[in-house]
Amino acid sequence: MIVTTAQLFKHAYGKYAVGAYNINNAEQAMGLFKGAIDSQAPFIIQISKGARKYTDKKMLEAIIRAADEIFPEAIFAVHLDHGDEETCYDCINSGFYSSVMIDASHDPFDQNVAITKRVVEAAHKKGISVEAELGMLGGVEEDIKVEEGNACLTDPDEAQEFVKLTGCDSLACAIGTSHGAFKFKGKQSLHFDVLQKIKDRLPGYPLVMHGSSSVPQDEVARINAAGGQIKDSMGVDVNEYLPAAKLGVTKINIDTDGRLVWTRVHREFFRDKPGDFDFRPAGKIFIDEYAKFIASRNKLLGSAGQLEGVRASLG
Repeated sequence: MIVTTAQLFKHAYGKYAVGAYNINNAEQAMGLFKGAIDSQAPFIIQISKGARKYTDKKMLEAIIRAADEIFPEAIFAVHLDHGDEETCYDCINSGFYSSVMIDASHDPFDQNVAITKRVVEAAHKKGISVEAELGMLGGVEEDIKVEEGNACLTDPDEAQEFVKLTGCDSLACAIGTSHGAFKFKGKQSLHFDVLQKIKDRLPGYPLVMHGSSSVPQDEVARINAAGGQIKDSMGVDVNEYLPAAKLGVTKINIDTDGRLVWTRVHREFFRDKPGDFDFRPAGKIFIDEYAKFIASRNKLLGSAGQLEGVRASLG
């Protein structure tokens, strides 16, 4: 059942975070839904601008509609991840999305406000929520690239003003996470002090963490053992998910880790079966492995076991 992002956030706030997972194909969708049902968790499907171009936006939407029929007990929202203004309007007018993200964080504050406000006005007319971003995460994700020297944490005072000026429904904050697999070198922790200050200024307001993949080192090691060359990669400590949720983070984005699972499964499969050319057996393995991964992350987010509670809150 597709619900609004706002409905999920209302139930989650201060207790747990809803996992937001990007999909690009049928195998990811099947693994995501299976993992969510296995862990009895609500979730958010994210479709990025790049994913909408990978096949076609209609293809992804059809896959999600089919999964909704196959897994009728699932409760989830559909979200545009990192949209520009044009893409946001396209998604708003489609009538399919629960929420959209307008990412004007690379622009000056005043311009970010103006762009976000326009998207908010258009979205709210259709009952669609808007996520915006303030501050800049480092790293690389699809067409987004920010050098670490240009990354900057979200200013709590600016966050309060930004929400007031734009009317956005949730805010992605830069609190020490980073996009992509090559996030950090050495030990890196979230800036809980900054998060606490933002929460103090925006009590009860849904906050979002982007770039929150953990980059599991066992996955990286297995990929490299099967011919990969992923080095010096480090991610977010999964033990910091729930503490962040207690401070108002209601949505945590996890994308890179899913790609690592896909890469590990397929590299190992074709390494061990070099004479095979049928991708479907590997795809079936991936679906099961991704389902296990999703269930494990939902437990860490605190969303596992929350499905019936969400259902009851929907009336």
